[in-house]
Amino acid sequence: MKKLLYTLSLLSAIQITAQEKNVQKREPGHKDSNKFSQMYDLLATPNMFRTASGAPGPAYYQQQADYKMDIELDDKNTKILGKETITYHNNSPETLDYLWVQLDQNQQAKDSKSKLVESQKMDQAYKPDAFSRRYFEDGFPGGFNIEYVQDANGKPLNYIINQTMMRIDLPTPLKPGAKVSFSIKWWYTVNNYRVYGFRSGYEHFDKDNNNLYVIAQFYPRMAVYNDVEGWQNMQFWGAGEFALPFGNFEVNITVPADHIMDGTGELQNRAEVLTPEQLKRYELATKTYDKPVVIVTQEEAEKAEKGFSSQKKTWKFKATNVRDFAFSTSRKFIYDAMAVKLSEKTVMAISLYPKEANPLWGDTSTKVVAHTLKTYSKYTFDYPYPKAISVSAEDQGMEYPMICWNYGRPDEKGFVSERIKWGNMSVIIHEVGHNFFPMIVNSDERQWTWMDEGLNTFLQYLTEQEYDANYPSSRGPAAKIVPYMSGDQKFLEPIMTNSEAIHQFGSNAYAKPATGLNMLREVVMGKELFDHAFKTYANRWKFKHPTPEDFFRTMEDASAVDLDWFWRGWFYTTDYVDMGIQEVKQYYVTETQPESLKDVNIKKGRFDREKGPFVYMVADESELKNRDKKALDVQDVRLLEDYMGSKFTPEERTRLKAPKYFYEVTFNKPGDMLMPIIVELAFEDGTTESHTFPVQIWRKNNETASRVFATEKKVTKIMLDPKLLTADVDTSNNSWPKQESGSKFDQLEKKGSK
Repeated sequence: MKKLLYTLSLLSAIQITAQEKNVQKREPGHKDSNKFSQMYDLLATPNMFRTASGAPGPAYYQQQADYKMDIELDDKNTKILGKETITYHNNSPETLDYLWVQLDQNQQAKDSKSKLVESQKMDQAYKPDAFSRRYFEDGFPGGFNIEYVQDANGKPLNYIINQTMMRIDLPTPLKPGAKVSFSIKWWYTVNNYRVYGFRSGYEHFDKDNNNLYVIAQFYPRMAVYNDVEGWQNMQFWGAGEFALPFGNFEVNITVPADHIMDGTGELQNRAEVLTPEQLKRYELATKTYDKPVVIVTQEEAEKAEKGFSSQKKTWKFKATNVRDFAFSTSRKFIYDAMAVKLSEKTVMAISLYPKEANPLWGDTSTKVVAHTLKTYSKYTFDYPYPKAISVSAEDQGMEYPMICWNYGRPDEKGFVSERIKWGNMSVIIHEVGHNFFPMIVNSDERQWTWMDEGLNTFLQYLTEQEYDANYPSSRGPAAKIVPYMSGDQKFLEPIMTNSEAIHQFGSNAYAKPATGLNMLREVVMGKELFDHAFKTYANRWKFKHPTPEDFFRTMEDASAVDLDWFWRGWFYTTDYVDMGIQEVKQYYVTETQPESLKDVNIKKGRFDREKGPFVYMVADESELKNRDKKALDVQDVRLLEDYMGSKFTPEERTRLKAPKYFYEVTFNKPGDMLMPIIVELAFEDGTTESHTFPVQIWRKNNETASRVFATEKKVTKIMLDPKLLTADVDTSNNSWPKQESGSKFDQLEKKGSK
């Protein structure tokens, strides 16, 4: 097999080298580069693991990591204590001498290097607590405390910890097809994330002295090993998220007896942890599809807030084929749920929230979860897991399989502003949507943030618009990305940039890829072709590990649309769109040869195969002055009248078009990014007519393109991209006659659009 793969790779490399001889070799984005060249210089070579079509190849493999865990939350001392047994399945064709395990909590350790890689400046003012933490206090005592790493027989295994990664040395190499089990015992101090930050931790409520825990990255987790780069053991610096293998989980979590909890997987002992009345309510929720059923009421939650039980309960979960595990627990939780009918199954939409989140959360959260599951399933695949949980956690927006934390609450008087309402709904859609990307379509977040955030933000936009046609989506429409695209190039990076090296993280990894996909769908490919290709990608790679190349290739393979120009420009460069109307010439028709042609050999050029007589198109240099020459009447041009009369019957002539006005419009492209030309003609009677020209109109001239419009009515105005669908950074050159009042984008900005 190795010899075969080597031979195929060598042949492919030779083929690509031959093809590249015909490709102009310039840096991507160079003004003179061939922007329609295929991406052989940028994409990984297809092989037996990943095919040229973008699908998994016949030799594709992925590893599996199964976990059995016993976890305890020490609420009084805010600590997590855990023991786990990991069974690692080596499905690769290679023998492994060691394993890499992620220790993400070590980013919070006192000796963490994450704190040392960012530049610092002296602030002009500090809050006293922030000043104290920065200059006086010893820092949060975070990070894993590993008590042991043992093999299946209880013997110690050699290991070494390098910041957020731990290498476990195997006494016997793990051969292809084999598996190994080992155990780890650990504990760590849970952080107050509103004080110390981080993606999980607890929120403290001073009024009742309770904590609301959102717990993730709480256990040593296996790193990914794959055909692309071997071990994905890049350090966790904070921005780049996670790359994890799929596996099966059995997790027992012990918490105070008055806590309400939920987490990844199916609860195995619901009757032991809920009251009989709560259990009846849950059963009702599984049959209720139109609205949430409150399972743990606000009254019950308020009573529990005051108890601080010294007793314990253990909640038992099982999860199949997931890449991670997370949970949330508190005695403050109200708990509601409803059933969601998908095409092939029913799943549960669930919300956990404190009384401080009402009435907003009780009114909207679970309904939004249900809407998200339905919409994402429509565009990808039916949601395969049994539930999706939305947890109210201020200052958080984070996702894990089947569970996520979401910010947004009313003020102390219960008032919900429009900003809070829409913002809360958007973060719920976004974080629940992450179940699809990357929890199921399992891309490498540590390397390529856009593959989960960008694709998810795109689907978030579609979901928002289907929820309400007037939904104030902040990302997705092309005009929203213009301020970023037109910004200082020193602070812009291509989308294809590692997560840790991005200046404007939200715009680069979320907004720009989402906007690009939206433009592909609305402008370049059309909804039908795009939706089919996108669904093909999702289904090819669900429960697998795709790369950027797999996405790019699948979108082309399933649509028959050549998109290399788009990936090259939008993803690999910081090129921006700027198109304009350079010139408009109006022509009239005459059979009298113009003076300008009398000294020209008419048989040369475009007329070399024809003999006269001709009708001539003459540019009217006087603009609108000679109105009598603008409109064509066939009867006034004898040659045309004779031709029409001899060629067509009177009945046939009534079915012919009858153009009277002729305009040659020259478009230019000051920006380097290619895009189709969308143009709207406005006529003197108030009607309009739209035309869209494929991006290939620029294929032979990267600077200008011209089109002739023959119309029955007089054109009074020509607009380029009138609906702002192409992210054009300067629309002041998009109209003829030129508008003096500023660009359309400027006008939108004055109305508050951002």
